[in-house]
Parts: sequence; structure tokens; C-alpha cells
Amino acid sequence: MVDDLRSFTDGRVAQVARTSKAGIEALDRYRGQRLEELWLDHDLGEDDTIWPVVEVLEQAAFEDQPFEIGVVYIHSANPAGAAKMTQVLRCWGYHVRSAAGSPHVGYQAEAE
Repeated sequence: MVDDLRSFTDGRVAQVARTSKAGIEALDRYRGQRLEELWLDHDLGEDDTIWPVVEVLEQAAFEDQPFEIGVVYIHSANPAGAAKMTQVLRCWGYHVRSAAGSPHVGYQAEAE
């Protein structure tokens, strides 16, 4: 999951990247492995967005070595950003589903 603030609310174990840089680093660690799901948010705080991550996915597909991902879930609350992400990733052959408002993703209280 790449999201600056949210996490999974259903207790599933997942790697969460809070910045686009951390998202790219996570993708690099999983290159060559199948990811069942990749959850993406658009706005990642301050001036950061998901676009550097999307560009890595695009480049891999352009080079005929796309990441093996079962489903890319777009859970962004930014409708225009989510639509553009969906369009770009589908163009490169990734299976994308909208997950805006998903009950599986939410804001978690900080542990004390």
C-alpha cells in the first residue's frame, strides 16, 4: 500500500509506504515476485503524489517487464487523480479496480 495517512483497518499484514520514494523502494524489493494486491492513493502529503510510483510501473511495462500484480486498487479520495491513474495503468495492461471509500482502508489512531 502506498498512502501517506491510511492503513488497512481489517488487520491484514501489509507493507505500507508513506511516500512515493518509499513506494518505489518497496516495488524494487518485490521486483520479480507476484503481488496479489497493490493499493494506491493519489495525494501523498505536501507536494508528493503517486506519480513517481506510476511511472515506475509504466516503465516496467514499456520495457516488456511489467510488475506481476493481481489487482491494483486505487483508493484515492481525489476523483480526477484516481481516474487518471486508472486510465494510465490500464493502458499498460495492469488490472485496476476502484476502491474509493473502501471499508478496508482508513485512518488509524496512533499507538501511545
